[in-house]
Amino acid sequence: MQGLHLTADLYGCGCAGHASGPALLVDAARLAALCADVVGRAGLTVVDEKFFTFPPYQGEPGGVTGAVLLAESHLALHTWPERAGVTLDVYVCNFSTDNSGKAEQVLSDLIVAFAPAQQNTNRILRGSADPESGSDELLLEWLNPDSAYGYRVRRRLETLHSRHQRIEVFDTHQFGKLFRLDGAFMTSERDEFFYHEPIVHCAAIAHPAPRRALVIGGGDGGSSEELLKHPGIERVVMAELDPEVIRISREYLGQVHRGAFDDPRLQVHVGDGFEYTRSTGETFDLIVLDLTDPDTPAARLYTPEFFQMARRALAPGGAITLHLGSPVYQPQRVSRLLADLHTVFPIVRPMGLFIPLYGAYWGLAVVSDSLDVCAVAPDVVEQRLAQRRIGDLRLYNPAMHSALFALPNFYRELLPA
Repeated sequence: MQGLHLTADLYGCGCAGHASGPALLVDAARLAALCADVVGRAGLTVVDEKFFTFPPYQGEPGGVTGAVLLAESHLALHTWPERAGVTLDVYVCNFSTDNSGKAEQVLSDLIVAFAPAQQNTNRILRGSADPESGSDELLLEWLNPDSAYGYRVRRRLETLHSRHQRIEVFDTHQFGKLFRLDGAFMTSERDEFFYHEPIVHCAAIAHPAPRRALVIGGGDGGSSEELLKHPGIERVVMAELDPEVIRISREYLGQVHRGAFDDPRLQVHVGDGFEYTRSTGETFDLIVLDLTDPDTPAARLYTPEFFQMARRALAPGGAITLHLGSPVYQPQRVSRLLADLHTVFPIVRPMGLFIPLYGAYWGLAVVSDSLDVCAVAPDVVEQRLAQRRIGDLRLYNPAMHSALFALPNFYRELLPA
């Protein structure tokens, strides 16, 4: 059953270039001949076929439904002459050989024959080379209603529905073990440093002597692991909503947290980060909001109310870091969050970089009452990295510290006036 499934919805079909023109939409014999022709030219094997013409309705000619059974699977179509429309469905099995190119050719030739004014097409990978492991599954994530990207996996390791969300772990060709929540990619073994290093070290290095840190979310342990690289850190509190995320991370994501859960300086608090921040009497030099997106259960942690609460939990000279979303695919979200942050904090420093797992140029920010990460010179960054003996970094360095805050013009246009 592994194969490629193609669908297309065609509108305003003029059937230009075809001998019967628009009449093709109501002529079962000509449609059957057209399908036989394109299937034959693609090198697929016809087993049987059936075409049926519906009777006229309210003075309009009826459409045609047709199906061509193939040794490789099927081709089906439905015509809607009153709308000059056609729906197409091509599915080929790739069990013994890859027939994907043949399916693409059939669909393309039919679209050319019907000559639509508009069309929508979809491509679906069906089945798996190994159903038991789920190998060759294609994972897609939507960045907005019009844009998606994805990765092929070796196998699915675990899937569960916790009280709060759907949790999935995969072994992938590109990034090793990959973790996602409610269909959104969170982190992976091989690219986690693109996210965790800047969201931690820009603020941690700018701070002259961070001792206490709070991570809201961050159940994969990646942000905590980066914080614990600073030898002056005495205490990190991780407030993670979902205990299943921590279990999954301990079991599968050792290359992300690198044993951080076993460090005595880390205290894991399982519960609502909003309520923890509201009730804590402790103050922190660094707060990392390592959250899912604003359209998830974390929504109220992206509000001015929560930003005010987090500000009260900051020690003097402290800073908060968070991710904003993609300025390319989610500009309204990024603009709104920056505006909300500016209503609470005197210093708001947005940054940006491409994060491979997220498939986009991504926005983050460091905010504070008094600590300006952009005022830290590269030689100071270099000096503090050396003094703290932090060398196990793959992205962050003195030059990158400045570069992360150098925003392209389209991103700067999202900033509040």
